[in-house]
Amino acid sequence: MNGWRRLLLAMVCGVAVASVYAAQPVLEPMGHDLGVSAELTGWIVATGQIGYLAGLVLLVPLGDMVDRRRLIAVHLALTAVGMALTASASAAWVAFAGLTAAGVFAVVVQTTVAYAASVSPPAERGRNIGVVTSGVVVGILGARVVTGTLTEIWGWRSVYAVLAVLSLGLAALVLVALPPEGRPTRPMGYGRAVVSLGGLFGQRVFLTRGLVAFFLFASFGTLWSGLALPLTAAPWRLGESQIGLFGIAGLAGALGAARAGRWADAGRTAPVTALALVLLIASWAAIAQLPWSLWLLAAGIVALDFAVQAVHVSNQHLLTAAYPGRTSGAIGGYMVFYSLGSALGAATTTAVFTAHGWVGSSLLGAGFAACALAVWAGLQPGKPRRDEAPRPRFDRGAPSTGGRVWISRWSGRRRPRPDHGRAPRPRRRWAAR
Repeated sequence: MNGWRRLLLAMVCGVAVASVYAAQPVLEPMGHDLGVSAELTGWIVATGQIGYLAGLVLLVPLGDMVDRRRLIAVHLALTAVGMALTASASAAWVAFAGLTAAGVFAVVVQTTVAYAASVSPPAERGRNIGVVTSGVVVGILGARVVTGTLTEIWGWRSVYAVLAVLSLGLAALVLVALPPEGRPTRPMGYGRAVVSLGGLFGQRVFLTRGLVAFFLFASFGTLWSGLALPLTAAPWRLGESQIGLFGIAGLAGALGAARAGRWADAGRTAPVTALALVLLIASWAAIAQLPWSLWLLAAGIVALDFAVQAVHVSNQHLLTAAYPGRTSGAIGGYMVFYSLGSALGAATTTAVFTAHGWVGSSLLGAGFAACALAVWAGLQPGKPRRDEAPRPRFDRGAPSTGGRVWISRWSGRRRPRPDHGRAPRPRRRWAAR
């Protein structure tokens, strides 16, 4: 895959995910215009996440059945419809309907990642997934900068109008610029594909990475869905465009973690995940200083988004390698955890902030991060202690090995016993002095 196609796929991811998260920096004017009370404004973002969850279950499995290139174009066009409905909404329920529809078809992100994985050679899969997935973070965080500026000039509705136009333009470009995958059509029917998605939840690798993603993005959502509330209040009283500038800090951290794909190609997903989750917890100590220092807040945002992106890329690389024949289903099922976690963070952070202030929101985000680390550590396969290790045993083998093979006490691998199947070493005779 060349650089131009990677960039195009990253843009698709960025625009699609921006349709779900564009409301974060403009919750106050959007809620005021639509008549939504302050303690319920978090549901403006959570509504899109709920639609996203439905799309993960109902639409992502289609990627294992039909041409993903055409599926990407169709989903982008339908996302544009949801954006147009939100931009023209005259009541809260109309805006919620448009955000839900946009969220349902924003799962084009997972279809895009699966497409990138399927057309990449194994040695470059992590790199390509890292670049394409970086578009997701650019969409979430970069949209904050653009959204704040557009809102101050033309109002919050202009944000969704621009996203609708971009979605339609990318839909046409995908059909022209991307080649078909060239894979055979799968005989599995739609119903069986959806049902088989549930079978992944009983597998250890999938469950571990999914639960980590759940708490990871709950922590992420706690920050970005609640950040605008304390920044618009005393002592800072920042405007939408100024709040959006903090997206640049998050963007710098997330793009810094784009190399996580190369680390995954080198087989370092486990240490990268562990270190990134520790960094995620530590970042909340700086983020909690928001009432006193915006510089510490910016440093914490850089660290948080670096950690989130590093874990996210590592998770997706591992799952696409573990389930090569069900790439869309594996990514879609994994993103169910992502969606639930993001919705939990968005819905709880505003309520916690109202009751306990930014300190309460920071403790909530750090708690989610600590849960992610605990899940990852608790579900790692551990080696038995030396005093509990099974005694080495022998088994029948080929005649050339003397009829016996050695079975390793740690790995369980069968290999010829070193002292069988070869001539004994002659003894050295020492001459008399």
